[in-house]
Amino acid sequence: MLSKNSIKHINSLNLNKFRNRNKLFVAEGPKIVGELLRSPFDVESVYAVGKWIKKNKSITEKTEITEISEQELKRISSLKAPNQVLAVVNIPDTKTDNDSLKNELVLVLDDINDPGNLGTIIRTADWFGVRYVVCSNNTVDAYNPKVIQATMGSFIRVKTIYTDLNKFFTNLSFTPPVFGALLKGKNIFKMELPSEGFIIIGNESKGISGNLKQFITHPVMIPSFAQIESAESLNASVATSIILAEFRRQQF
Repeated sequence: MLSKNSIKHINSLNLNKFRNRNKLFVAEGPKIVGELLRSPFDVESVYAVGKWIKKNKSITEKTEITEISEQELKRISSLKAPNQVLAVVNIPDTKTDNDSLKNELVLVLDDINDPGNLGTIIRTADWFGVRYVVCSNNTVDAYNPKVIQATMGSFIRVKTIYTDLNKFFTNLSFTPPVFGALLKGKNIFKMELPSEGFIIIGNESKGISGNLKQFITHPVMIPSFAQIESAESLNASVATSIILAEFRRQQF
């Protein structure tokens, strides 16, 4: 049975300030928790219904498991339809030497605000073999429960780094090609694209910050085939998917 303090503690991790203070985050559902237990992530504790525990004995031997009822799971879950299991996980150290980003295709996110967008971008990065996502300090927290759910486990394989992007580019020890998604960029489908470099994706409504545009060496755009000029611009996660698909297509 869960104590009131345990429920309060787990629920507090839905808020950024408590995740930062405790260096913990919450992940839910059989797929994500199962992947976490098989990964290098440090899972502090797992709360699960009996049928999940019985089915997953082989991967839970080294982890503290608390059996709870469906009703108790509802009290600690942030999902509308809680799904069998919830894990409390230590937030890993994301510090990365810039030299590690050499010879990599790296996504750079400038103030992405929507958790669903960030989660989908991380999931897309994983699909296209992008191992690093560098985020501005104002980008939504990668360990927000909505982000975690939207990644469908891809956050385990994609390293997400938060930093001051202006300082990040200024202090790079090498000079990569930097692509930026801009309305007045060059048609990406008519460009010869490399297998490595940095791709900057801007804020959902404001685009790429003015102070970052100076670092862009290759402005790119996705041409519109809409019949009317007033058609809405692409969602940040959709634009990222198209851009990454074109980068990887050219490697085949």
